[in-house]
Amino acid sequence: MIEFQTDPGQYRHWRLRTDGEIAYLTMDVDEKAGLFPGYELKLNSYDLGVDIELYDAAQRLRFEHPEVRAVIVESGKERVFCSGANIRMLGGASHAHKVNFCKFTNETRNAIEEAGADSGQHYLCAVNGTAAGGGYELALATEHIVLVDDGSAAVSLPEVPLLAVLPGTGGLTRLVDKRRVRRDLADVFCTVEEGIRGQRALDWRLVDEILPSSRFAEGVLERARALASSSGRPADAEGIRLTPLSREISDSEICYPHLRIELDRSRRVATLVIHGPETPPPADVKGAHALGVDFYPLALVRALDDALLQLRFNEPQLGTLIFKTQGDGEPLAGYDALLFQSGDWLLNEIVLYWKRTLKRLDVTSRTTIALIEPGSCFTGFVAELLFAVDRSYMLDGRFEDDDTPPARIRLSAASFGPLPMGNGLTRLATRFYGEPERVAAARQYCGQPIDAATALDAGLITFAPDDIDWDDEIRMLLEERASFSPDSLTGLEANLRFAGPETIETKIFGRLSAWQNWIFQRSNAVGERGALRTYGTGERPDFDHERV
Repeated sequence: MIEFQTDPGQYRHWRLRTDGEIAYLTMDVDEKAGLFPGYELKLNSYDLGVDIELYDAAQRLRFEHPEVRAVIVESGKERVFCSGANIRMLGGASHAHKVNFCKFTNETRNAIEEAGADSGQHYLCAVNGTAAGGGYELALATEHIVLVDDGSAAVSLPEVPLLAVLPGTGGLTRLVDKRRVRRDLADVFCTVEEGIRGQRALDWRLVDEILPSSRFAEGVLERARALASSSGRPADAEGIRLTPLSREISDSEICYPHLRIELDRSRRVATLVIHGPETPPPADVKGAHALGVDFYPLALVRALDDALLQLRFNEPQLGTLIFKTQGDGEPLAGYDALLFQSGDWLLNEIVLYWKRTLKRLDVTSRTTIALIEPGSCFTGFVAELLFAVDRSYMLDGRFEDDDTPPARIRLSAASFGPLPMGNGLTRLATRFYGEPERVAAARQYCGQPIDAATALDAGLITFAPDDIDWDDEIRMLLEERASFSPDSLTGLEANLRFAGPETIETKIFGRLSAWQNWIFQRSNAVGERGALRTYGTGERPDFDHERV
């Protein structure tokens, strides 16, 4: 089982230290500590285990260190920054692992970019030597790249000439969309194995600054302090510690304090049951800080984030995710009101964490369904799940011989701005793309309990069967879904989820993922004599030169 929980005391590949408003995130990969046997992580190359630590460090900087305004990403090895994803790992990994690895890495890179834009925690990359492939892509995710000008340090994206694949974590898109590199120069850059150095790298906008070795460390710190000066993060706030998640795993369940996952392997279904809060919200922001990781919105999103990663990597056969809720919506509405009506740094970070986790759900390659039954509590930020899933079914009325009140959903400001998708739109605006009046009409229901008939008429749910048809409708839905090709469903869902404008993020997760997914199955890359198999052997790959 791949474990996503870690902390700085367990890191094998990164060191994290803080000095006032500046943090240092030092990549020093232990080449003997690969996640799987069969390869060594030489030259600061990385695998999923390295990225899990990076993700953890980025999260801790957001929550545990509100005083940190700038983060310097650097290398602990001489004359090499990072040589990218480990080739032996890619050559031997399963197709599913490669794709999920790239997806997780992309999500972490995007979170680094978001840290500067939305949290005032700015990332700078100090490239002290070779930054190749995924190593340069890590640099591209930061706001400012400083390259040492020593005659040998270079940046490169050599995947096409060396490996017959693409830069897998957004490099192509960030070159032309983020850094505005001319596309003809980008074409040259991406086909030059040895990369680009010094002044040319600066002239082509591949880096932001070049410094001689004698001034490198000093110049990097000066630039970090300049970035920090633009931040509005509180200098005297006290962070909260991200203590280990409470979690129990068995063959049939994964249980967290506010989330239970039922694993039905015979039907290839995982049911995620969210439990509403059992206690009312604290009276104010101070109460939220005092609760720390036990503050319900943070505790729940940490569990959901971990659950999605567990299901992606450790349960690939469970192709359908069903979301249910249980509990009283009133306390949940109170937590929602506190979360979205404050300018407090911690509450802002929790909102951003929900935004990132819902985006993780958006790009998870599983069928997603919400079932809204009596006793449910799809309220506020939890109701946003209804617009993230592929379909939603709400019981119209009650079940026979059950006196539980009929199901209701309750919208809040959460669905109208602070939790956008990767396309820059809210999920409601994406749902009603081309019908802005429907979004405006939905606003009138904020704070009100909405029954099944009203929700159906407003377009907030997909279907509203009554108790006579409910069981058969859901059974047929799950049986039908299980009968389809998982590959076709992945393509169908990914195409339908992102209506509207294209952004850097949708290009990375849509356009790039689609091409890389295809390329990772081609013999030119992964065949017996493909580039990923022959790399480093001294043999040339044997390509099928037919264009498809």
